[in-house]
Amino acid sequence: MPDRAPQPVDRQLPTDEARDLISLVRDIAQREIAPSAAEEEDAGRFPREVFTLLSDSGLLGLPYDAEYGGGEQPYEVYLQVLEELAAARLTVGLGVSVHTLASYALAAYGTKEQQVEHLPAMLGGGLLGAYCLSEPASGSDAASLRTKAVRDGDSWVLTGTKAWITHGGIADFYTVMARTGVDGPRGITAFLVPGDAEGLSVAVPEKKMGLKGSPTAQVHLDGVRVPDARRLGEEGQGFAIALSALDSGRLGIAACAIGVAQAALDEAVSYAAERRQFGKPISDFQGLRFMLADMATQVEAGRALYLTAARLRDAGLPFAKQAAMAKLFCTDTAMRVTTDAVQVLGGYGYTADFPAERYMREAKVLQIVEGTNQIQRMVIARHLAGPEER
Repeated sequence: MPDRAPQPVDRQLPTDEARDLISLVRDIAQREIAPSAAEEEDAGRFPREVFTLLSDSGLLGLPYDAEYGGGEQPYEVYLQVLEELAAARLTVGLGVSVHTLASYALAAYGTKEQQVEHLPAMLGGGLLGAYCLSEPASGSDAASLRTKAVRDGDSWVLTGTKAWITHGGIADFYTVMARTGVDGPRGITAFLVPGDAEGLSVAVPEKKMGLKGSPTAQVHLDGVRVPDARRLGEEGQGFAIALSALDSGRLGIAACAIGVAQAALDEAVSYAAERRQFGKPISDFQGLRFMLADMATQVEAGRALYLTAARLRDAGLPFAKQAAMAKLFCTDTAMRVTTDAVQVLGGYGYTADFPAERYMREAKVLQIVEGTNQIQRMVIARHLAGPEER
C-alpha cells in the first residue's frame, strides 16, 4: 500500500516568506518524494535527482548567507523544512541535514576567499556533501581519532579511515577532521576534501536495518593530497569546529525525528479511522484513542523543544544544552511513536505493505547518529552539574 499523504501541520511561522517556503516544500514532498519512498527504500536507491531538484529550488543552503547562494533563513524555519522532508522520506530529510552539517565548517570558519570559491556550488550548485569525524575505533570518543594530516610544503597529506559516513561514495566533497598535532582535541584540523581526490576510496556501503536508500560507508584516505588553501580554520581548531557543527546538526536530527514521528502518527490515525472491528472503527475504542492522544502529545512536545532551541540559536544565545535535549527527546519520541504506530496497525503494522514498520526501523538510527542519546545525557548533565571528576 502506498504511503498516505501526511496531514499538514499547523505551523507558527515568522514571515509570509516562510509560509510560502513551507508550502513549496510540502508540494515537492508530496509530488516528488513520498509517492516512491517505500519502493526506493526497499530497493536501497539514493534519489540523487531529488537532491538536484532541492538544490535548484534553493533548499540545500537555507540557513546560510544569500551572498553565497544560501537562503538566509533562521533555524526556526530551516528545521521545519527538514521536518516536512523527513516526513515524506527520511533519506531526503537526513540527507539535507548532513549536507548542511558538511557545509558548516566552510560557512562559519572559512576565509572570505574560500567561501567565494566554494560555497556557491555547495549551497546551490548541485553539489552534495559528507561530514567525516567518526572512525572505526573512535565514535563517541571522537577526540581520539587517528586519521593523520602531515604538512608537505603548501599541501597536506591525509591518511586514515573514516567510518559511518552518510553519503560515502556519492558525496562531491567531504569535510574531514584529521590529526595534525598532539593527541586529544587540540591536535585536530578540518579540511575540505574533493570527492574525486586521488587516493580517496570508499568501502562497500553498510547493510542497515533501515534508511537503506541513504548510503553509509567507510571512507579511506590513502595519501590524499589537499592544498593548504582547503584547510578550514586554524591548525588545531578542527575539534572545536566539529563540536560547533554538531550542536546545530543535532537540531537537524531532532527535526527529522519529529518528521518521522508525525508521519507515523498520521498513518496510525488514518488507519484507526478506517479499520472496523466489532461493528465500529477501532478509533472509537478508548484504549486506542488514549494511545493516539499520547502519541500526538509527544510529537507536539518534541516540536516545541527543537523550536525553542532553534530560536535561541537564531537570537545568538547559547543553545548547546537545549540542542542536546532536543536531540535526545525527539529521537526517543520517534522511537516510541513509531513503535506505537505499528501496534495500532496490529498485524498489518508488521508488514511492508504499510509504512509503519519502515518508520520504526528508521527511527532507531536517529537515537544513534550525531552523538548517541547516552552522549546527549552526558552533555546535558555537564551543563547542569559540571564535568565529571577524573
